[in-house]
Amino acid sequence: MAEIQHWDHAPSGVVYAITKRIHQLHSNGKLSGEQLIILDKECTQLLDMLGACERIRSTPIPYSYSMFIKKFIFIYCITLPIGLVLDFYYWSIPATMFIFYIIVSLEILAEEIEDPFGSDDNDLPTDEIADKINANIGEIKIKQ
Repeated sequence: MAEIQHWDHAPSGVVYAITKRIHQLHSNGKLSGEQLIILDKECTQLLDMLGACERIRSTPIPYSYSMFIKKFIFIYCITLPIGLVLDFYYWSIPATMFIFYIIVSLEILAEEIEDPFGSDDNDLPTDEIADKINANIGEIKIKQ
């Protein structure tokens, strides 16, 4: 753990620590060359996935796009009753309210899932996933 603390990006530190441990096991003769190649490839893929997750986390929806969507929803819902009134008469009001509710709910949902990493209620449970992986690794160590 001390190795990871000096890293600015902790996930990269974890991959570094895993890679270092794999090479130590190979040097001690506990891993064959084939196993080293496979595990090194897996660590590289893990680092690639971490990079992809970092790009997802650090690339928000542009503000101008977000404002355009909000304006479009507003204008659409304001003009919708005009298009519905000839077919639905007074029922165009509840129909418009229902459509407005659905569209605004989708916009709020999109904003909520824009950043899936963190500690909000709707974020991915990365801590629980890491704890489960840790428990599985501990179980594998015990069985060896």
